[in-house]
Amino acid sequence: MYASPLPIDAVLGDLAATLAASACAVLVAPPGAGKTTRVPLALLEQPWVKGGRILVLEPRRLAARAAAHRMAQTLGERVGETVGYRVRLKAEVSRRTRIEVVTEGVFTRMVLDDPELSGVAAVLFDEFHERSLDADLGLALALDSQRSLRPDLRLLAMSATLDGARVASLMGDGATPAPVVESEGRAFPVETHYLGRDPRTPIDRQMADAVLKALSRERGSVLAFLPGAAEIRRTEDLLRAAVRDPDTDIAPLFGALDTDAQDRAVLPAPKGRRKVVLATSIAETSLTIEGVRVVVDSGLARVPRFEPDVGLTRLETLRVSRASADQRRGRAGRTAPGVCYRLWGEGETAALPAFATPEILAADLTGLVLDLARVGVRDPATLPFLDPPPAPAVCEAKALLRLLGALDTGGGVTPLGQRMARLPLPPRLAHMVVTGADRGAGRRAADIAALVSERGLGGDGVDLLHRLDTVRHDRSRRAEDARRLAGRWAELAGGATVSEEAPSPAALLALAYPDRVAKARGDGTRFLLANGRGAVMDPAASLARAPFLAVAEVTGRAEAARITLAAALTGDEVETQFADAITEGTEVAFDPASGTVRARRVRRLGALVLADAPQPVPADAATARILADGLAGADLSRLPLSPALKQWRARIAFLRAAEGEDWPDLSDATLAATAGTWLAPFLEGRTGRADVGADTVSNALHALLPYGLGARLEAEAPTHFTAPTGSRLAIDYDAEGGPQVEVRVQELFGLKAHPAIAGGRVPLTLALLSPAHRPIQVTKDLPQFWRGSWREVRTEMRGRYPRHPWPEDPAEAPPTTRAKPRGT
Repeated sequence: MYASPLPIDAVLGDLAATLAASACAVLVAPPGAGKTTRVPLALLEQPWVKGGRILVLEPRRLAARAAAHRMAQTLGERVGETVGYRVRLKAEVSRRTRIEVVTEGVFTRMVLDDPELSGVAAVLFDEFHERSLDADLGLALALDSQRSLRPDLRLLAMSATLDGARVASLMGDGATPAPVVESEGRAFPVETHYLGRDPRTPIDRQMADAVLKALSRERGSVLAFLPGAAEIRRTEDLLRAAVRDPDTDIAPLFGALDTDAQDRAVLPAPKGRRKVVLATSIAETSLTIEGVRVVVDSGLARVPRFEPDVGLTRLETLRVSRASADQRRGRAGRTAPGVCYRLWGEGETAALPAFATPEILAADLTGLVLDLARVGVRDPATLPFLDPPPAPAVCEAKALLRLLGALDTGGGVTPLGQRMARLPLPPRLAHMVVTGADRGAGRRAADIAALVSERGLGGDGVDLLHRLDTVRHDRSRRAEDARRLAGRWAELAGGATVSEEAPSPAALLALAYPDRVAKARGDGTRFLLANGRGAVMDPAASLARAPFLAVAEVTGRAEAARITLAAALTGDEVETQFADAITEGTEVAFDPASGTVRARRVRRLGALVLADAPQPVPADAATARILADGLAGADLSRLPLSPALKQWRARIAFLRAAEGEDWPDLSDATLAATAGTWLAPFLEGRTGRADVGADTVSNALHALLPYGLGARLEAEAPTHFTAPTGSRLAIDYDAEGGPQVEVRVQELFGLKAHPAIAGGRVPLTLALLSPAHRPIQVTKDLPQFWRGSWREVRTEMRGRYPRHPWPEDPAEAPPTTRAKPRGT
């Protein structure tokens, strides 16, 4: 059957025997071993198959089509006979088909629609190490089906870089892990060169330079890995301008390309020519591009990251994992010794993460939650996932599904949710298509769903209407497939026609993204979304001056989010479509600029203010709390605090530190956090800072000191220290070294004991001054000062201030505030 042997052939017998004895198994085989195309064919005639079908799951459409074609070619047949495939936009199967290569998302729909997987003998999860959300969900559902409905169903997880033991434990029977079969594989040596990377230079420029270097130094075709389509297109332009060899072809390869362009990239270069394939991670696994012996790796990948607090999935450019880097490097050694150029330093490899983060831990789980709720699973954690879905993301998903009307308050699927779940679309888009169909715009909504879900369809312009028009006139195979699929979705939703009263495309888009209805902020670039987040748009874009938008796509982080796909909404459309969600009421808030409380009658859609008008401010307790929080909540300095009141707080803070929590906490942080409790009762009837005097704040603060502590405060933390001369000197309780008083040293003559406060437990810090009030020394032990350093101080002071007394024994001298009489 096979034209040439492959490494996987050596273990096919063991694998067949393993699956004959066990319902689950794990196959670990390196890239290029042949597992994708040899294993399904080898298992097809096993007795336990009994004429059933074998499903082979692939992470990408391109890989699914390529695998089906390769197996059909091996059998000398056309695709659609013994071997066929099903992907999102196309299917080639027949009644004769016994091996179906399907994408992971297609399989999820299959097992949800038919949990018994009738007529299926085995499910093979290829490249499971990629850990896509659909693969994890598919395996969890298949294991659940096997354990409860189909004990005869065989499940096989296949991968090149897989934690086989962990997956085997999941697929085992609890006590015993599933058996693991390993293939040694075959890999030719790959020489690795580290080129480093200059962060100041665009990645496309550096990749173009690296490819040119590889073309000049090496023979054979080149496979270059870049993070996304934009970088691929820019690198392609640079290479087309720089490559002079007419026998070198440059071929982009990414998911948004039509199938013809993808096939041109994957097919071997014609004899006498070489090829440069510029690819995303789509070429990392499952595909062998013949003739490639040079890999140029940017070390970057673009992956989706869901942010639950924003409700958005954004594409982030990240460093690849070591496993991915190894996979990419191995592409150069599939058929002959190869070379790999890496755009990073050799020492940086160890800092790469070992494996990529499983998508289930960082993805939008709305579709997963709806799919599971549809089959009665309200808690995803009850299914056998390798990594359980994170609880916050599940909660966010449930909240969105309730907003869309797909789930009831108990987590059950509503009739609308059941209709949404029947469509092979993300819940947002399914909601748009189903509701659009009910409003006479099913086909229009389905066309929008196809455009939004198929990246790159209709171009990359911001305006949804422009993209729709482009797709409508596009005669490419991809556009025709998308239009055909949209027609099926519209029929499934119950309405393939468009009535005259049908909602506009923008209004339909808002059905999918009600939380992303946006209002212009008035400067032609910035918009506020209903979910409270901001986003910007290129001021040259046709939509930049629209008063309202329905936003489908936002890229970048929250502080620099950019709208990349939207449609212009009218104010009337917002009012009509979201009438049930619009709220109206009086909002009372503190205005920091004026220091006053203001009231307005406001109509809102989420965070968007649709209309507002000033209203009289109610003089009630709620207003008092708002004023208190506004004045004290952000910055206590907004309150009129007299010096005496500041010292009073400092005295209490001193005693709290010295004696414990009998004394109240009057720190800035505590007072700011509790302003609505302690200050608000004293502000009733007032609406602004001008109405609040120092006496009001003093009364409010003094009310916080429990009864009975007032007398102790005066006794243990007095405001002043009385010197032996009778002078009353203010004590500074905020001093760095503790309570301190500044006093001229002559006023302390005759004092034999050091003064103390807090019932004599805390010595008062004495900052001793000269007759001219200049610092001499600081002490907390006056008797020791008299006995010790006084002698040096006396010598210096006598020369500087001869008219003042400087006795040898100050402890026995009378205190004074005066100089010596003249002539003495």
